[in-house]
Amino acid sequence: MSSDSRGTALLALSDGSVFRGHRLGAEEESVGLVVFNTSMTGYEEMLTDPSYGGQILVPTYPLIGNYGINLRDAESKQIQVKGFVVRDDCDAPSHPHSEMTVHEYLERNGIPGVSGVDTRAITRRIRSAGVMMGVIVQGDNAELATAALEAAQWYGDQNWVDEVATKEEFEWHGDGTDGTRPAEELMIRSRREGVAENINSTDGPLRIAVIDFGVKWNILRSMKARNCQVKVFSCDVSASEVKAFDPDGIVLSPGPGDPAVLDGPVETIRDLSDLDGDGTNSIPTLGICLGHQLVARALGADTFMLHFGHRGGNQPVQDVRTGRVYVTAHNHGYAVDPNKLPDRPGVRVTHINLNDNTVEGLADETHRIMTIQFHSEASPGPHDSEKIFDEFIAAVSQRAIND
Repeated sequence: MSSDSRGTALLALSDGSVFRGHRLGAEEESVGLVVFNTSMTGYEEMLTDPSYGGQILVPTYPLIGNYGINLRDAESKQIQVKGFVVRDDCDAPSHPHSEMTVHEYLERNGIPGVSGVDTRAITRRIRSAGVMMGVIVQGDNAELATAALEAAQWYGDQNWVDEVATKEEFEWHGDGTDGTRPAEELMIRSRREGVAENINSTDGPLRIAVIDFGVKWNILRSMKARNCQVKVFSCDVSASEVKAFDPDGIVLSPGPGDPAVLDGPVETIRDLSDLDGDGTNSIPTLGICLGHQLVARALGADTFMLHFGHRGGNQPVQDVRTGRVYVTAHNHGYAVDPNKLPDRPGVRVTHINLNDNTVEGLADETHRIMTIQFHSEASPGPHDSEKIFDEFIAAVSQRAIND
């Protein structure tokens, strides 16, 4: 079905601007924080990334849907965005694995969108004024949109992690993508320098506990590709429940929303990392994105909301330990405050963003902690920073050998 035959819809922003276009997806109304992503590919992964919980997503790349939807490329079990706004959507995708169009995918999942709007103008407005709330409504009723925005709760006041994270713990045995080209390429990359064999002399695979604040499946795939036994825990899990699994290492996942509303997980991290002790009982921990921010809070740092966030696959990040620069994928609206870093022995900044000098990584060697703000599991890419997983597995292996 072409966009012209689907009727009208509009996106209204809280600053009073209105962008009219054609309906894309479900005939529904939806309110969310309006954000943009600068990646040129990967709209399937964007739509299913739990870090987009509570947000209306605007890709800056103008043509969306030209290779259709292949559910094997999903990063979670459902669409996570509140809405999707594009310049043009393709109604005749060309790819051998395509199962449906973007419009059909959104429609089947009850997610509304708008096609045929000037996404450049929306992006410029957000870059200038900052992220703001928006609403998608069907038809051309701007007054209805204004009323919906006036009644909406501010994005940062809500706990979006509870909406996207698992409620029940489970062991990860894969998602049916084994044997596909992306899965095989991931296995090949993970085998460099023998990391997939854990480079240790322990019996059996390493046991990795993943605390789910909005985990992407490629994080779990990346752990499994490195010969790990992976168990996923809910965001409100207690430290004692995690310890009962007897993990060799812990991964704190990405996720949506403001880390300042997640006091419970911060205390759990303090316990698991033995931050009140000398580190003897610390479990090696890797914090990614929101996990990085929660670790920073546990260490005593503050976080703040970025003007328009970092969302895309082209962010330059420098490892200050080596000077090397990586092209990385990001999806976050909050960051660690560089002016309020933790005053603790052994804690240091390991990575910085070269666009705005925000903190992109922390390390506490005493308590066996490493964190990154970017997405080392980036799918579909770039793959520059996947070596972070190798560094983490090496640290977990060393601890397992020593213990």
